Amino acid sequence: MFYIGVDLGTSSVKLLLMDGSGKIEKIVSREYPIAFPHPGWSEQNPQDWWKETKAGICELTEGFDKSQVAGISFGGQMHGLVILDKEDQVIRPAILWNDGRTQKQTDYLNNAVGKDKLSAYTANIAFAGFTAPKILWVKENEPENFQKIAKIMLPKDYIAYCLTGVHSSDYSDASGMLLMDVKNKCWSREMMEICDVKEEQLPKLYESYEITGTLKPEVAEELGLPKTCIVTAGAGDNAAAAVGTGTVGNEKCNISLGTSGTIFISSNDFCVDKFNALHAFAHADGHYHLMGCMLSAASCNKWWMDEIIRTKDYGAEQKGIEKLGENHVFFLPYLMGERSPHNNPNARGTFTGLTMDSTREDMTQAVLEGVAFAIRDSLEVARAQGLHIERATICGGGAKSPLWKKMIANILNIKVDVIKSEEGPALGGAMLAAVACGEYKSVEEAAKAIVKVVDTVEPDVELVEKYEKKYRTFAEIYPALKPVFDKIAEA
Repeated sequence: MFYIGVDLGTSSVKLLLMDGSGKIEKIVSREYPIAFPHPGWSEQNPQDWWKETKAGICELTEGFDKSQVAGISFGGQMHGLVILDKEDQVIRPAILWNDGRTQKQTDYLNNAVGKDKLSAYTANIAFAGFTAPKILWVKENEPENFQKIAKIMLPKDYIAYCLTGVHSSDYSDASGMLLMDVKNKCWSREMMEICDVKEEQLPKLYESYEITGTLKPEVAEELGLPKTCIVTAGAGDNAAAAVGTGTVGNEKCNISLGTSGTIFISSNDFCVDKFNALHAFAHADGHYHLMGCMLSAASCNKWWMDEIIRTKDYGAEQKGIEKLGENHVFFLPYLMGERSPHNNPNARGTFTGLTMDSTREDMTQAVLEGVAFAIRDSLEVARAQGLHIERATICGGGAKSPLWKKMIANILNIKVDVIKSEEGPALGGAMLAAVACGEYKSVEEAAKAIVKVVDTVEPDVELVEKYEKKYRTFAEIYPALKPVFDKIAEA
């Protein structure tokens, strides 16, 4: 049998065809436009997602026995607001995760309602990208559209609805709406009241691997797929990517060094830190996870290489870096402000410790180390919750650097596993569909069978000790400069 994973991203939809053993048969990608109607706004037309997903499924399955496609599932961009009227027609363009118009509503939730209450209701605090502030924005600025709302959905859930006619969502994606009681896996009555939302306006919640429906007859005919093809709830992109990297089960970890950076830690038990420094969400494996998100990770190195020292030969710049754990230069990687664990949009990037003998290599090394130190900041929060992390998988463009992987292994004092396939949310989606169809008994079993480690970077005892001292110094720099960052922002 074949399984389709749909990764509904911000710039394109990526579709993956996998067989029952986990072999990836084919991958296709289809782009769609993104609109910026005002500075800081970010919107898309949900019908564009549906059009390109349909075309992508047809392209993906061409040349294969379509009757053998047993299931479809998803990973998807989180937090976006899709609103439908009573005829299930889209009311307005979707407001995306990276839309910044809701600062007023976010401040209202965090300050007027209060972070303590939000955390008690949802295990999280408000961010401008989350869904609840977007709902409040529509209510305040587009009251006529707010009155029309019959269903509130997330991006991938709209595609699932188009396939099945069922309004559904999953616990992992819904965790990022600020409308769900994450601990108890249900909609929060308090948050519904605050946002003036009724439960019938929200989709039914499922585990990521649970079946929500089968293809509508007319959709099955259009796509050439069997009417028996099941659709499962799927997961938010980070949780789906975690499935695709085998980050399921208790105390598993994945580090992503993309444009932004994430550290994703799965846990069998619900936990939340008292400062809400990390997101506390439900996971696609049926349990929970903590996630730290830094806004600039590999993009820090790209900025340093492309814009400052003006080179594209990243590898050559790293060749001269040999004295690990001995650098006297430090870099704060907050070029876009920072989310986890500081939650401070005013934070800025800095080099600290420069002297007349500082070299180009010292500064390049500091950039790489600064990102690793910042990831450790989030790991320390998780460790303070009693989680014991001994190893992590690694993915993203930055993971191509052997030096960076070595730094991360020693700065975090963990084993760093490199995996064979790095297809992220699309692979995770296909794996969830395979679990739903009974190919595997659980998400964990699927991950063990499909995700293969091809290399491991081990920490070195002597280097770990050196980096421990450097990390303690790094950890003092941001608190010392925070008042300065605030003054810079006011200027």
